Amino acid sequence: MALRLVFFGTPAFAVPALAALQASAHTLVGVVTQPDRRRGRGQHVAPEAVKRAAEGYGLPVLQPDSMKDAAFLSALEHLAADLGVVVAYGRILPARVLCAPRLGLINVHASILPRWRGAAPVHRAVLAGDEKTGVTIMRVVPPLDAGPALLTAETAIAPNETSEELSNRLAAMGADLIVRAVDALAAGAVPEMAQDERLATYAPRLERRESRVDWARPARTIHNQIR
Repeated sequence: MALRLVFFGTPAFAVPALAALQASAHTLVGVVTQPDRRRGRGQHVAPEAVKRAAEGYGLPVLQPDSMKDAAFLSALEHLAADLGVVVAYGRILPARVLCAPRLGLINVHASILPRWRGAAPVHRAVLAGDEKTGVTIMRVVPPLDAGPALLTAETAIAPNETSEELSNRLAAMGADLIVRAVDALAAGAVPEMAQDERLATYAPRLERRESRVDWARPARTIHNQIR
């Protein structure tokens, strides 16, 4: 059975998943992305990658300033989606949004949860010198990245691989995995495995102060920082 999907995403990392779902047997009925922002030296207002891709597909685009905006919530519910798919949207989703699609929301997260919950899992994995990472498809619940896992896929991190290179690989892996997850949900119930809270680690956004190199630190630590 084909499902009606609403997609939540903003940056380039989310575009492969959007493209894969657009090419799947399911129907994208709308895309939710963050408002256009000023960027670059000229501070010109420009759309993010997901909005550009969605417009190219002719999909309706919602860009709420607030997740609790009444007009947005009404428009979201009017889409009558069966399932929501979240890929790097960049905002916490309130309960009414989580309940809008009939089957709830699932998320593409760029780590093997519960390791590296949060905003910067790829960067933190590289910075920590992790030898492997991956992608988790999880159910979205109110606590950050704490929902049960539906599917996972692992990959090795090469010693010289940068966070950008790894992010591109994980985006492609996530696109393949999310279609598999949606197909499985469309076919019936999918086993969901609870995360082990004792193993949870967190991946906060990078801060400018972290770019400063302390040359007294071990060479491998500096190498990971540059990567």
